[in-house]
Amino acid sequence: MAAIGKIRSWGPILVTIIGLALFAFIAEELFRSCDSLRNQERQQVGKVLGQKIDVQEFQALVDEYADVIKMTQGRENLTDEELNQVKDMVWNQYVQNAVIEDEAEKLGLTVTDQELQNILQQGTNPVLMQTPFVNQQTGRFDVNLLKKFLAEYKTAQQSNPQIAEQYKSVYNFWTFVEKNLRQQTLVQKYQGLLGACMLSNPVSAKMAYTDENTESSITLAAFPYSAINDNKVTVSDADLKAKYEELKPRFKQPEETRDIKFVDVQVTASKTDLAALHKSINDFTAQLSAAADPTEVVRKSASLIAYLGIPQTKAAFPSDIAAKLDSMAVGATSAAVENKADNTMNVVKLVAKQQLPDSIQFRAIQVLGADAAAARKTADSIYTALQAGADFEAIAKKYGQTGQKNWITSSQYQNAPSMDSDTRKYIETLNTSSVNTMVNLAMTSGHLILQVTDRKAMVEKYTAAVIKKPIEFTKDTYSAAYNKFSQYVSMCKTMDDLKKNASKFGYQVQERQGVRTAEHYIAGVRSTREAMKWLFAAKEGEISPLYECGDNDHLLVLALDRINAKGYISMENEQLKEYLKAEVLKDKKAEQIEANIKGVKTIADANRKGGKILDINQITFAAPVFVQVTGASEPALSGAVAGLQKGKFCAKPVKGNAGVYLFQVKDKAARGTKYDAKKYEAQLRQKYLQFASNFMQELMLKAGVMDNRYLFF
Repeated sequence: MAAIGKIRSWGPILVTIIGLALFAFIAEELFRSCDSLRNQERQQVGKVLGQKIDVQEFQALVDEYADVIKMTQGRENLTDEELNQVKDMVWNQYVQNAVIEDEAEKLGLTVTDQELQNILQQGTNPVLMQTPFVNQQTGRFDVNLLKKFLAEYKTAQQSNPQIAEQYKSVYNFWTFVEKNLRQQTLVQKYQGLLGACMLSNPVSAKMAYTDENTESSITLAAFPYSAINDNKVTVSDADLKAKYEELKPRFKQPEETRDIKFVDVQVTASKTDLAALHKSINDFTAQLSAAADPTEVVRKSASLIAYLGIPQTKAAFPSDIAAKLDSMAVGATSAAVENKADNTMNVVKLVAKQQLPDSIQFRAIQVLGADAAAARKTADSIYTALQAGADFEAIAKKYGQTGQKNWITSSQYQNAPSMDSDTRKYIETLNTSSVNTMVNLAMTSGHLILQVTDRKAMVEKYTAAVIKKPIEFTKDTYSAAYNKFSQYVSMCKTMDDLKKNASKFGYQVQERQGVRTAEHYIAGVRSTREAMKWLFAAKEGEISPLYECGDNDHLLVLALDRINAKGYISMENEQLKEYLKAEVLKDKKAEQIEANIKGVKTIADANRKGGKILDINQITFAAPVFVQVTGASEPALSGAVAGLQKGKFCAKPVKGNAGVYLFQVKDKAARGTKYDAKKYEAQLRQKYLQFASNFMQELMLKAGVMDNRYLFF
């Protein structure tokens, strides 16, 4: 009993301990849950209509689109700039499709399988012409070629891996095309439904005809705003605020942006670095000039351009090298020349120059054997038979090949990063063989029986060895620049420090307003994603760490000047202030001009008041008149002229974009063009459809689009 009493006396303490334990357990689960949510947030590249977009899902779409480009263009890789363009296109397409699909679902719009089949049967959609299923004889998309491929694709998966991979690439390409056809058709349906709401009528058509075909000639008195010095006009803060409120709808921005100040230093080669490069390039120039075969010299020089040793068109060479080729003699070697456009030192030796075909048709039979002797024996036998008149394709089929004719163009091989001796021999033979000549080529892995069957487009081709060396800085040069910039950044704790210390170190503070999350680079410098991430997490007035960026040749520091919240741009924005000031100046100058010309009733009076007099002809309501003395298009003037009869002087001054105007209508007459009611109704409807095409921007604004790609790409 005593023990029980003791336990009872501990009751409140036990309850507290158990409560704390339960709280710790619940809190642990809560923190774990919150951490899981945060991890999910970190994996989201954005949001559309409340739907989050996972980074892996987006990356898969980017990879899909990039693969399509590489396949259609015969490319192995895309540049960073091209990949950024792909990411932007995929993002914009994703957002557009999500918005349209949401609207279409509300309206019950869909694209059925039968509709897609109808599109394929018609074969007129431009997208289909970019596929491999175009009939070479008709030049049109052939749905039967597609059906044949899809049937073969199933069996091709059991073929050898190389063929299966080729079929897989084409199949992936087709699924991409099919998906985009569906999306494109849905967009067209939605646009068509919207367009059906845009109606024209005979009355509007007649008015449009009159506006377009009634021409006026006037004598104009122009009073340019530029004639009044800005210093003669006082602009107060109240004036700016009033103008801001008047024009406020123009200043709405759909997303949050940042205004920054920054210092960007590009590290370049020092005088010592340049001297060492000049010595090296001069040594290689001498070696290149003396070499019978430039291959080894170019390789040792670590040139950016490999020596292929084959005839190439000018298109294969950089523009600065191509520009030299025609002026060089065969066998000559140029002096080393600096090219500032790509920051390189360049030497070129012209080995040969020939007129050769740009396109070559050929057929071939590859001959293998247990060893070199066996391959040679079989090849000799085939070569002899063909020379005696045997059927090429029949023999090829005997050795498991088609022997069909193929075309090859210069662009397909001349930009290769390297070329082995077998490929070089093969290309040289294609270029130099006459039509119908049979060649038995000994290759490392066997023999190749080759026959050129046609040659087209004879062009000048050049065999040239190029040493193109980048003008690079050394590690010591970079270290010196880094240490100096690091010292500068360490002294910058505030925005004022950034500005004040810049001149001491020889740096320049630059500004950039309206930086958006959709941008790939800061200040046009590559590899600045970490700086972007810092920028959109920082507070106003903060100074960033030092960033090493660009192609490992830039040093960057940022200061967040202002956060521009989503909504209306603040009046504190300097660019906006300048715009408002310019608008207020126009208003006040217009007031002064109008006061000065009050009571003017003739062109002569306007001339005495300082108006610049000129005649303008062929003015219509349908287009703004261009006033040469003010250098501006003036829609308001076109409207005023259209509303005044022949011989009349305007009773009220016209306030325009660049001045105030008075005028007298000298003549007004129709052009005499025949009125075609159907034509003008159709034109009006097309015009309305163009106006309606802005619907996508409106839908996207309402979709709550959030773009966080900068966190990942």
